[in-house]
Amino acid sequence: MKPFEYFEPLSVDETLSLLERFKGEAKILAGGTDLLVQMKTRKTAPKYLINIRNIPNLDRIEYEEGKGLRIGSLVTIADMEDSPIVRDRFPILHKAARELGTQQARNVATVGGNICNASPAAETAPALIAMGASAEIANRSGEKVVKLENFFRSPGESVLKAAEMLIGIYIPNLPLGSEGVYIKHAFRRKLETAIVGVAVWALFHGKDKCLEDARIVLGAVAPTPKRALRAEDLAKGKRMDENHLESIASLASEEANPITDVRATAEYRREMVKVLVKRAFNEIVNL
Repeated sequence: MKPFEYFEPLSVDETLSLLERFKGEAKILAGGTDLLVQMKTRKTAPKYLINIRNIPNLDRIEYEEGKGLRIGSLVTIADMEDSPIVRDRFPILHKAARELGTQQARNVATVGGNICNASPAAETAPALIAMGASAEIANRSGEKVVKLENFFRSPGESVLKAAEMLIGIYIPNLPLGSEGVYIKHAFRRKLETAIVGVAVWALFHGKDKCLEDARIVLGAVAPTPKRALRAEDLAKGKRMDENHLESIASLASEEANPITDVRATAEYRREMVKVLVKRAFNEIVNL
């Protein structure tokens, strides 16, 4: 690990001043489960490390009936897993949190770090995108909000500029009657990064289970987490019988753009998208 200067700011403004001063040569440290590993393997070598763990109020989960859920960027994955509000009102996120690493990792890893690392396989990203989440970003001019599905640019790269930081995630209230699941496929599930991840959110109309609206989000099968928009359009307005579900899953598989690496081939990942999309809809219908 290369030498670096270390800072512990006590406010968002102080952090932004440091980021502006160091002009892209600094990294923010939250949980460190990704960043410290990257530094040890020299995949990244920041000259300045800014630990934001002492900034107050970034570790809160706040819910307002008329607005929705706000999760501070320092909220740990374990905090989300243990939150009754997340479990009862936003179950897709609760399921995704349970799939991330070991208990020890979840105790330290933060939602902000999981998002800002911009990994195509980040467990929380598909679930958050499926729920229509937005990223709250602070800069020297104030704050701005970006839809999370537009937050990622490429592996390891987000829309965050050098003097900006993620301060929270906002999730709007989900319509009554909607359901969702996140399914992760890995050979040693919680111990490994997802080979494929699928989040599905669905809103059904009436007792006939006709699909009114849906979001299908794929992880680890494209440079960034990706909505399967054509599959979503095909799904809407129809009942989830076996033939229709097969068509939806096949189209989602076609929309994936996976790579072959040491963990799986592109063909295997594409086939698993099809399997997991079908499984996700079947789970939702049976909830």
